Amino acid sequence: MNKKIAIVAVNGKAGKKIAEEAVNRGFDVTGFGRHTNDTAAQHYVKKDLFDLTKEDLAGFDAVVDAFGAFTPETLPLHTTSLMHLADLVAGTDTRLLVVGGAGSLYVDKDHTTHLSETPDFPDAFKPLATAMGEALDKLRERNDVNWTYISPAADFQADGAKTGKYILGGEELTLNPAGESVISYADYAVAMVDEIEKGTHNKERISVVKA
Repeated sequence: MNKKIAIVAVNGKAGKKIAEEAVNRGFDVTGFGRHTNDTAAQHYVKKDLFDLTKEDLAGFDAVVDAFGAFTPETLPLHTTSLMHLADLVAGTDTRLLVVGGAGSLYVDKDHTTHLSETPDFPDAFKPLATAMGEALDKLRERNDVNWTYISPAADFQADGAKTGKYILGGEELTLNPAGESVISYADYAVAMVDEIEKGTHNKERISVVKA
């Protein structure tokens, strides 16, 4: 039976790519967003994330959180929105998969230093990385949710080509054989749908980089 997937904030760049990938694989996709449906999702519910209820997300095999906030005053929404979605699927079999950030990846084996704490990390992105890292920390505390947090590579390219190939990493920043930390949104979407389809990384953060 085809999996039923919900994508929250589906009209964003990542949400669109994930919807397209999932539909192309024959999945039944419902998008949630605040505007009109501009995606491949077969079904659409126009509703704000914070207005979603348990009933809205009932019966899905997986819920993808593709929410993003980038202005200083909205950065705390990364945590509040994620906890809201976690509350809605808590105690159910529905998986919650999160489009995460790269800044919270570790750059050392001892897991003491995040990528966002390294000298070359752009100052402009540090507040966003901190906010997304805080959301991940809160998610780690949830034992009542079947969550998976997927961090992209450091260079997350919205318009990058789709190769269909990627390297799966864990908590640490992973470089490909060319020494790069890069992935396109399209290849990230492949990894996300792969995890929904056959992944078993329950209550884990994983990461992906172009092969």
